[in-house]
Amino acid sequence: MIESVWLRRNRPRQEAPPLTQERIVAEAVALLDEEGAARLTMRRLAERLDTGATTLYWHVKTKDDVLELALDAVFGDVPVPEAGTNWRADVTALMSGWRAAMLRHPWSASVLGGRPLLGPEVMARTDFLYAALSGTGLTGTRLAGAAYAVANYVIGSALMEVGARRGDGPEAEKAAEEHLAGHRDRYPHLAAHGHLSGGEWDAAFLQGLGYILDGVARTEP
Repeated sequence: MIESVWLRRNRPRQEAPPLTQERIVAEAVALLDEEGAARLTMRRLAERLDTGATTLYWHVKTKDDVLELALDAVFGDVPVPEAGTNWRADVTALMSGWRAAMLRHPWSASVLGGRPLLGPEVMARTDFLYAALSGTGLTGTRLAGAAYAVANYVIGSALMEVGARRGDGPEAEKAAEEHLAGHRDRYPHLAAHGHLSGGEWDAAFLQGLGYILDGVARTEP
């Protein structure tokens, strides 16, 4: 028997929240966190927002726009320290926060390359980095070089740790140790000192950053 429309109790229609840039970025970050940058498409993002791709394009023109906005949102998660009198402590605090944010959003470090990074969150933290490093007396290209060295170290360390986490675990670590032990004659220094294990990343990051800041401190203004 055909159901009568007059007997059907229609459910009240639930309107989707208005589409805003903030909502688009929040959903994009969620998608990226869950599935990675390779799975981000404008169609998939539109589906998650319960809207059409045409509507989405009114707010963001390209996938690269979405990634740039999402990256700026990730930078917004990085606490800006209270500027103190110790430039080294300020840089360490900022870079530790940046690393932590990239590890919470594992896709972020891999999509940084080739992007202008001119968003307000990025610029505010970059300006803080320059201000802190200027406490060494460096200016101009020397200051910029120091900032690039520190920033590139943080990006590289996050990329390495994210990659290691994908194969992390006792079995993966044991396999790596056995591989090195079996090739001790070919790679004597690696066999003697090994690779970082899961519990050593934090300490190794701070140690490496300290080496860089030692060099910055000794650079002639």
